[in-house]
Amino acid sequence: MSVKFSDEKMKEVKELISHYPEGKEKSALIPLLHIAQGEFGGWLDVPVMDYVAELLNILPIEVYEVATFYTMFNTKPVGKYVLEVCRTGPCMVSGCDDIISYIKEKLGINEGETTPDGLFTLKPAECLGACGYAPMMQMGKTYREHLTKEKVDKLIEELRGKSNN
Repeated sequence: MSVKFSDEKMKEVKELISHYPEGKEKSALIPLLHIAQGEFGGWLDVPVMDYVAELLNILPIEVYEVATFYTMFNTKPVGKYVLEVCRTGPCMVSGCDDIISYIKEKLGINEGETTPDGLFTLKPAECLGACGYAPMMQMGKTYREHLTKEKVDKLIEELRGKSNN
């Protein structure tokens, strides 16, 4: 498999890298991984991470370390909608375990799995920085707060509706 950014994305990548001094290109790693994940199907497989390492002139292991550390990066295929439910202290006290269990039951998947239709992936997440709105989840760039089973039902129905249009 040959991995290569589109001309448009490569222009964006070069612009991004140009913001850092020579020899410090690794500083562009996290934003470059975001671009790569968006460009190559929503996840980062080994050839994609190797390609990013080559572009930044760093060792592949340096990319793997970052991609596997941060929950915002996916190292296996994910659904169209990734439901990242916060499971740290304040969310746990506010019932995130019940929400995670409910989502697992409702969608018939476990943590880290994707529904057979490819729509939903459930990912527990560490602190998402919205403790006052617990329990909460992140979906891409949006937060869903003060989660209840009813709110989860409404969200799943809404997302299924978008996918059927």
